Amino acid sequence: MKRCTKCLTKETVDTITFDEFGVCSVCRQVEFKKEKIDWAERGRQLQAIVERHKGRGLYDCIVPYSGGKDSTFQLWYIVRQLGLKPLVVRYNHWGYRPLVDENNTSVFKQLGVDVVEFTTSFQVVRELMLESLKRRGDFCWHCHTGIYAGVMHMAVRFDTPLIFWGESTAEYHSWYTFEEMEEVDEKRFNRVMNQGITADDMFEFLQGRVARRDLWMFDYPKRQDLIRLKVESICLGNYIEWNTKRQVEIIKRELGWKGQAVEGVPPEYDYEKIECTFQGMRDYAKYVKRGYGRTNHLASIDIRNGVLDRDSALQLEARYDGKRPASLDWFLRILQISEAEFYEILAKHQVHPWKFDPAAVQTGPPLPDMPRWDATPLEGPVGPPRDDQGRMKKYV
Repeated sequence: MKRCTKCLTKETVDTITFDEFGVCSVCRQVEFKKEKIDWAERGRQLQAIVERHKGRGLYDCIVPYSGGKDSTFQLWYIVRQLGLKPLVVRYNHWGYRPLVDENNTSVFKQLGVDVVEFTTSFQVVRELMLESLKRRGDFCWHCHTGIYAGVMHMAVRFDTPLIFWGESTAEYHSWYTFEEMEEVDEKRFNRVMNQGITADDMFEFLQGRVARRDLWMFDYPKRQDLIRLKVESICLGNYIEWNTKRQVEIIKRELGWKGQAVEGVPPEYDYEKIECTFQGMRDYAKYVKRGYGRTNHLASIDIRNGVLDRDSALQLEARYDGKRPASLDWFLRILQISEAEFYEILAKHQVHPWKFDPAAVQTGPPLPDMPRWDATPLEGPVGPPRDDQGRMKKYV
């Protein structure tokens, strides 16, 4: 399988292209970011945005917040560096790990912010997880769409037009480049986040198992409401030079933010995706479909930033990527499917030329906090009716 001659990026990554030297489009984008962008000018543009919004309403801006490294840094930067009063908006996707509450309590108290959290019924979420797993090989549709569409609903409801997101997607993919001032708008939502499935689509797919009104937060707000509000939904990483390792040092030093182990992630990256119980499963599903996992992604970032050589990165990838997560059994109980069904579903989404071999997989170690993950007994079936052999019916 072809991979970048500079980093570890494989040809199965969405939107990736390679130039005549075999270097991937993301490596070239990061070179542009480092060599061509006038960050002082970008900083002046950011200050102009701040001046347009500061002190104009109940809140100066909205900050979407999971409690992970990026949103914690965003919040710190917006409060401490820009001097804004944000409304913190959290979409609870039912997957937050125990440490998140501890980190968030500390961060919110220190920064003195107002917080709104909204949560979808878990019965609805389970149906959405199973349906999006079957249709896209990614069970996180509810999370992608809930975070982005739901936050925009909160902007309308609180009459707050400025929304600060994190890094540009050009850091990791080629949906956009650093030459573009990427906006987190409906175009981006449909291109990147909802996997080509709208809330109307999902309602039809679920065949009455979920009421249409239960999907309101997955609908992007009405265009006329966003025009009236004059929304500016921007990436902070378009205005300051994004560097995850430096930013993690800041939030650990300034806020006492704590990292922890994540399935399939080397311990030196104790800051990566620490907030989500589903993260190990999401990365494993990607490995089954595309042949790369979280370590490939992290090592490639470090290669581009000049802090890791390619040979060491390849060794890390071989050691950590592709392990069957210990959380797989916990995950399968939630969706009421077997491991064989899980692999059968993902086989339909495998990206050529990758070939996954389940017989070659080793199980990774359990995480220390797994005994504290929620295991509430759930009544009632999830998914469409099954046939006499107990197998799910196929797509609509």
